[in-house]
Amino acid sequence: MKKFPLFILMIVLVSSCKTDYEKVRTSNDPKLMYEAANQYYADGNYLNAQALYELSIPYYRGKKEAEDLYYKFADTHYQLGEYILSSHYFKNFASSFYSSPKKEEAEYMAAYSKYKLSPNYKLDQSYSGEAINALQDYMNAYPDSDKVEECTQLIDEIRAKLELKAFEEGRLYYDLRNYNSAIKSFENMLKDFPETQRGEEVRFLILKSSINWATKSVFEKKEERLEASLKKYNTFLRKYPNSSYMEEVDEIHEIYTAEIKILENVRLKNAGSEY
Repeated sequence: MKKFPLFILMIVLVSSCKTDYEKVRTSNDPKLMYEAANQYYADGNYLNAQALYELSIPYYRGKKEAEDLYYKFADTHYQLGEYILSSHYFKNFASSFYSSPKKEEAEYMAAYSKYKLSPNYKLDQSYSGEAINALQDYMNAYPDSDKVEECTQLIDEIRAKLELKAFEEGRLYYDLRNYNSAIKSFENMLKDFPETQRGEEVRFLILKSSINWATKSVFEKKEERLEASLKKYNTFLRKYPNSSYMEEVDEIHEIYTAEIKILENVRLKNAGSEY
């Protein structure tokens, strides 16, 4: 009986064990790959579908199947949670198939993929900004779309996340007793989110940060910073005359008054020592 070298037997064994997917993938038959990709896509096997669509794309450029192929290829990335790539490929689809009835849907999916990239508020929010811009661009391009209301809600959701992040950053500075940075952070938050529901709390924390920063300042800076805290006190009273923080606000004013008297006494003492 003829014996075959071991490596030949291994090749035969591996070849005989090839899956149907591997046979299609290595067939170099674009029609077979495209049809199999469609079947995998319909069955929800997006990983296999994606690989076969990618192999098929070069063969179908300029042909009638290209539009359907490329849209499904983009969608496999979305279905697999590959949102950076799905946004990229949906945007490419909209640019490449400008007259397609799926163009608007692709534009929306490109924007929605950006939304899916928006992370927990504690993390870097670069993708959140990109998502807001993408959703806004979609609404500007398709103002009559039935998805405009949904896009508005998604933008509001992202902005709420950005607002919370801004508040927590200011609060962290405050807790670390870095009062100057807390003031700047909270004031930037009010500029970025003027309609915030946290306005009263934020302005109260600005006032507390201001008086704390002033009282801990060196003598030469103290009066200037105390006067700045007085302005914030007056602004707070004007905006929230019935604030739930009023007891603490009154205590802050008492601290201001006591610190100003100390400064005046120091000046009088120094003036008397000159004679």
